[in-house]
Amino acid sequence: MVNPTATQNHFFFSQPHQPFFLLAFFNAFISMFLFMLMFKGVIQGEIASSYYHAYSLLFLLFTPAFVGFLMTTFPKFSQMEPIAKREYMVVFGLFVLGYAVLHIGLFFSYTMVTLGMALILLGQIEAGHILLRIYRLSKVENKEDQEWILVAMGVGIVAHLLFIVSIWLPSLYHFSIQVAIYLYLFLLTFTIAQRMVPFFSHIVVQKHRERFKVIVGLLVLHILLESIQPHSSFLVDLLIAHLTGRELMRWKLPFPNPNPLVWVLHIALFWIPVAFFLGAITNIMALASGVNFLAVDIHTLLLGFLVTILIGFGTRVTIGHSGNEMKADKWVMLLFYWTQVVVVMRLLTSIAVASGWAFFTFFDLSITVWLVLFGLWLSRFFGVLVFGKKLVK
Repeated sequence: MVNPTATQNHFFFSQPHQPFFLLAFFNAFISMFLFMLMFKGVIQGEIASSYYHAYSLLFLLFTPAFVGFLMTTFPKFSQMEPIAKREYMVVFGLFVLGYAVLHIGLFFSYTMVTLGMALILLGQIEAGHILLRIYRLSKVENKEDQEWILVAMGVGIVAHLLFIVSIWLPSLYHFSIQVAIYLYLFLLTFTIAQRMVPFFSHIVVQKHRERFKVIVGLLVLHILLESIQPHSSFLVDLLIAHLTGRELMRWKLPFPNPNPLVWVLHIALFWIPVAFFLGAITNIMALASGVNFLAVDIHTLLLGFLVTILIGFGTRVTIGHSGNEMKADKWVMLLFYWTQVVVVMRLLTSIAVASGWAFFTFFDLSITVWLVLFGLWLSRFFGVLVFGKKLVK
């Protein structure tokens, strides 16, 4: 018989990032495997494979991962006490319940899919409410970063609702994806990165507030243009690539850096201007010749920036909060290098589509390297997250 007290005090639930990270990384593996089977017609779902693929990345991988990260770091930003277990466990419980209902409904009931998404949305809303309460109680003088984090979280809730509605009203699908990627996940992650990466790099960077606001305005314009006419945002994308590139150059990051736990975060940042530049070029080519690059701009930003920084931050937080030495061993080095293999393989998949090469060969390879990445991460850090295991050097 399970001891309730032992369960309540289990290490796995002792810090907010642990259950959220495990849920996010577990889903990264399972959802991509299911997407591959759905895309190839091996199994049939109640929603299109493209809908499931987009939703699972945006709201079942990135959202739990960054909620877990913020539940750990946001109180520190605000100089407040850690979030109580009973609060973050409510969010985690809604995420798990929604995940289960969604995946049962995926094969049996269209309505259950929607219900599962609604439960996850409720979890996201509750997470935003917790962070908002901390922000209001905080006595920190400069709360600009917290404000932008809350703005991004609020936009994410709206984007999530729009995505759910788009299942019944498909005309909203493309718009909801654009909002979720650029004004939710990118804005949220870039805001966090501006604060954390210089800190981890042991440098002081004064935030360029006006440039940041211009970038946010250009992101809004990008979404509007893409919603009116796909591929029409190339000029805006070039400007964003230029401004983000200038901003990174201004930071004077010590790159290349001998510490893998630092240089992986630098690489993630450098993917930002590359992603927007690739988006501009491929959008011009798509408008001129109608060639399909299979959303190479979105995938480069999601994989190059978001997944790389997710692996970097996730690994750092997991090691640092488990009493292990803050050092990258051979396993961690392999994970960091392999993350870039995932990005490159996805780029090659887009090139294969545009060039008429053997698409399914590259598709299978890109899925495989993704599964290897998250399979390796889980095999290395499962025991650390669940039991506080000490890593063998």
